[in-house]
Amino acid sequence: MRSDAPPLLPIFRSRHQADLLTVLFFHPEQDFTLAELSRRLGVSMSTLHGEVGRLLDAELITARQVGRSRLLRANTGHRVADALALLLTLTFGPQVAVGDAFGGVAGVRAVLIFGSWARRYGGEAGPAPNDVDVLVLGDDVDRDGVYEAAEAAQDRLGLPVNPVVRPAGRWLTDSDPLVQQVKASPFVVAYGDLPADG
Repeated sequence: MRSDAPPLLPIFRSRHQADLLTVLFFHPEQDFTLAELSRRLGVSMSTLHGEVGRLLDAELITARQVGRSRLLRANTGHRVADALALLLTLTFGPQVAVGDAFGGVAGVRAVLIFGSWARRYGGEAGPAPNDVDVLVLGDDVDRDGVYEAAEAAQDRLGLPVNPVVRPAGRWLTDSDPLVQQVKASPFVVAYGDLPADG
């Protein structure tokens, strides 16, 4: 499945390519299998296979065989690696940085990015986002942990990260105006799973 050039930074071939590069360059010391990347990005292995081939040809990523698995990682020795990592951080980085930072906070069930960054990621044209709005869903959430996570993500991104916390059950009701606003506009799940009826 081919996706269009992403409005966040249209120099990339597709959003899938940009997402793949972001995960790899945000975790330069880590190896990933194609199956792990497919699950993490929510993209079919066949789609990723083509993107991986192009990135290997360009030597932006490396691969090594361990048993039956091919392990992929960012090629941090490439002459454009630092510049590419910076571009990815400033554009596609919020989803990975927020997921990494908030994923370890006690009580967190799901973390969503909404607002201008989510609208650009979703394909809406407009100016580059100046901040990252985050909705944290969970029960008995460690609020100090949430603010520490926001600060860690902000330090990594160089953009203000604005978290708000709501009980997980609010996602299933119409009682919270902010939750209704988030549900009615583009959002990106950066961590966890949304509460479901039943």
